[in-house]
Amino acid sequence: MKKVIFVCLGNICRSPMAEMMMKQLVTKSGLTGQIQVESRSTSTYEIGNSPHPGAIRELQKENITIVDHSAQQISQADFQEADLIIGMDHQNIIDLKRMAPLGMQSKIRLAYEIIGKDEEVQDPWYDHKFNRTYRQLSELLPLWLDELRKA
Repeated sequence: MKKVIFVCLGNICRSPMAEMMMKQLVTKSGLTGQIQVESRSTSTYEIGNSPHPGAIRELQKENITIVDHSAQQISQADFQEADLIIGMDHQNIIDLKRMAPLGMQSKIRLAYEIIGKDEEVQDPWYDHKFNRTYRQLSELLPLWLDELRKA
């Protein structure tokens, strides 16, 4: 089984949205037994908290299945177990590479890297534009799913 972990700063907005959206893509593709999807934070700010209400509202609006989630920080075990760790922005990538055990940096990728861009999935925590986050992830996640299928 392949394991992908989506990571953002607090694990209450972008990464849980990515997790839930990707889980639905995996299910619709019939790959539930082949791809495991989780999400984590780089910080300790929101540990134990539920996703932001704006993230949940946006996912519900788009008919994405909401799964039980409480924010967790990425662990050393996560680095070992994951096949792919996708950070939402440049600071996430910097933090992940600093936190990763030696030899694990190659698992860490920027979300927009899948389309060859050096852009970021912008944080809706600041401006509450969860629809923008949904649009960005909708563009990227099917491509990451294809990447996981090939790997």
